[in-house]
Amino acid sequence: MSGATERPIAPDVSMGAPATIADEDRLPADAPLGDRVTEALKTVYDPEIPVNIYELGLIYRCDIDADGQVQIDMTLTAPGCPVAGEMPGQVQGVVAGVDGVKDVTVNLVWEPAWNPSLMSDEARVALNMF
Repeated sequence: MSGATERPIAPDVSMGAPATIADEDRLPADAPLGDRVTEALKTVYDPEIPVNIYELGLIYRCDIDADGQVQIDMTLTAPGCPVAGEMPGQVQGVVAGVDGVKDVTVNLVWEPAWNPSLMSDEARVALNMF
């Protein structure tokens, strides 16, 4: 053992699982629905990278209509990702839990292929990729 401590993937997050948002950090119920959906998306973490899927650039499209119907196109970092069968369901579950969302459809897409240029600056800093 080197004596170094391991850095957690993210606070209160197990691999690939959605995190919880502390009550004091949660957006108010009257915040725009799109902002609250984005907040929910940011609770889902890639199982191999300590950054949420939103900041990784895995969410390609998130359309919300006036009736609370949400359509999401997302991808994964690689087609062989071990959570390919689970991640869309996790995304659907966290978004469906947002007040005001009536239905969620998540489409897993592979075009365009994901690449690191799709990551936010926040993700690049977290991964020391500058």
